[in-house]
Amino acid sequence: MPRYLSMVRIDESTAPAEGPSPEMMERMGELLEEITKAGVMLDTAGLMPTAQGKRVHWEGGRASVIDGPFTETKEVVGGYAVMQCKDMAEALEWTKRFVQVHGEEWTLTCEVREIQEG
Repeated sequence: MPRYLSMVRIDESTAPAEGPSPEMMERMGELLEEITKAGVMLDTAGLMPTAQGKRVHWEGGRASVIDGPFTETKEVVGGYAVMQCKDMAEALEWTKRFVQVHGEEWTLTCEVREIQEG
């Protein structure tokens, strides 16, 4: 059965400064329990803000390290999920349910891609 990566892209400049509300976290917990019991969720986590991150850039045969925050980027990966689904349609249904857990104050996009095997 194929695996899919859902990358959660958020706009850090519009995300609530206090982070997710307790109500949202409760809804998220319920959804994660459901998707785990369905045998779909393999791994998921949120990521720390870009201010605490680094980027490694490769160009012209040289690697350089860039400290966060990455102000030139509007959207950043704020979390991820690795799911095992029968097909892309199922992966998209679970991802739609995930975005709907968020309140109207959130602006996010999830990019869903099949993981290349072998």
